[in-house]
Amino acid sequence: MKKILIPTDFSDHAEYALKVAAQIAKKNDGEIILLHMLELPHQGSDAVGSGSDIPEIMFFKNAAIRRLEDLMDEDYLDGIKVSEVVQFELAFDGILKISQINNVDLIVMGSHGASGYKEMFIGSNAEKVVRNSEVPVLIIKKEENDFQVDDFVFASDFADEVKKPFAKVVEFANKFDATLHLVTVNTPNNFKSTSAAEQTMNNFLKGFEVKKVATHVYNETNVEKGILNFANSIDADLIGMSTHGRKGLSHFFNGSISEDLVNHATRPVVTFKI
Repeated sequence: MKKILIPTDFSDHAEYALKVAAQIAKKNDGEIILLHMLELPHQGSDAVGSGSDIPEIMFFKNAAIRRLEDLMDEDYLDGIKVSEVVQFELAFDGILKISQINNVDLIVMGSHGASGYKEMFIGSNAEKVVRNSEVPVLIIKKEENDFQVDDFVFASDFADEVKKPFAKVVEFANKFDATLHLVTVNTPNNFKSTSAAEQTMNNFLKGFEVKKVATHVYNETNVEKGILNFANSIDADLIGMSTHGRKGLSHFFNGSISEDLVNHATRPVVTFKI
């Protein structure tokens, strides 16, 4: 997590994400890239492309730069290398492009909570970022003045295809010295015995070096409730999900996790693409 990208629209929730990114950067001797997207009519493809000298565009560009520079002067960013980017492009395309160009390790974005999560994830730019980003995306719901990850929940069916993103899950958990809680959610339509579920998780873990790990089987009427209720039961600091490119939010238990999980989660959520 040496390079962290923070897309910002200068809202309070975007700043909550920036504050969390600052804490992560300090712990990992990392740097932050602050990105603001300008979606203007007849815009150029980038800040120096065609149309960037049009007075209206230059006005908005300069105003954005001033606001980014004000953010960069905040005390909580002291001692961190911070760079700024103003991009004239559609937000979704620009965020992914900048993350690829700069080889970022993590994207951190803010959300307004239940209603905000719905706005962000359902048919929005952020949903596209989560779905298509090759690097983990961390969603922050509220101000976190002391962002600690002691208990990290990761629910899955633990199929072989999840092993690739799980390597990043392990890296994330180990960086924070967190206990990684692997959870199999049993539902009436998809039930495994405790012994079978635990065997699946133990076999899945082979080959991974997790500092602290625990396995759990949780029974609930549906997967979303199971993840949320289990996370609540241990007062988890973070919920992790794997995502399937074209299929949107994580694809396990022979189906897709509904938007209810992210709509109703009050805790930070981090996603890893399969």
